Amino acid sequence: MVFNAEGRSPFVLACDHASNRFPDRYGDLGLTAHQRLMHVAWDPGAMAVALQLSELLEAPLVASTISRLVIDCNRDHDAPDLIPVVSERTDIPGNKGIGDNERAERIGAYHAPFHAALQDVLDRRKAAGVETVLVTVHSFTPVYKDVPRPWPIGLIHGRDDRFTAALREALAADEAGLEIGWNQPYSALNGVTYTLEHHGDGRALESSMIEIRHNEILEPEGVRLWAARLARCLTAALGSRGGAAAISPTDQNTSVHRRV
Repeated sequence: MVFNAEGRSPFVLACDHASNRFPDRYGDLGLTAHQRLMHVAWDPGAMAVALQLSELLEAPLVASTISRLVIDCNRDHDAPDLIPVVSERTDIPGNKGIGDNERAERIGAYHAPFHAALQDVLDRRKAAGVETVLVTVHSFTPVYKDVPRPWPIGLIHGRDDRFTAALREALAADEAGLEIGWNQPYSALNGVTYTLEHHGDGRALESSMIEIRHNEILEPEGVRLWAARLARCLTAALGSRGGAAAISPTDQNTSVHRRV
């Protein structure tokens, strides 16, 4: 689904895990109603932040309309967790024994249209000569397999880290004491940057993947706070990117913690 397709902002937003919708043909995949609301099924809060960012920045937004348990639009076609049988500690019974035909059908019905929509937005902007920075918006759990995650926000880069580094500096300047995960809670090495790399790196676009800890954005006040903060900081990063210090792609899984 595309929102604000004609937005002339330098930014294009994508939300790969915007929905926890299960089409009727898949039933509940063997999950309870509670499990279908959990983070395993989508990124809670991410779409709400992305929609507000789209309005604040006047930016196009492309969002998936399917649960990542049906198919994960942020994975390559041959990724083992494209159609997961286990997500964290939750078994997905309805995905066990999926054959090649069913896999191809889900790719064609849900994965391919999401990426085609994003490609179309980017193609039209390129043809019009509109500057573009690709930003993907996600959320993550406060605890993963019993390990707490301290960062309210994490930033992940593709092959070119310059814009992400500029965004990190803008966030640190915007709020002293904000703990910012660098390539946290994941990095490209974990295979979670397909959309960023396929569309951003593939087109030599500046880009960044934003991960917000989901307890920060489950209520409207938190959504407004983070959307406004990110709008300010994305704009500031764009203005300063020429002087942003680049960080080596080998500088993985660290965090910036600044205090006054």
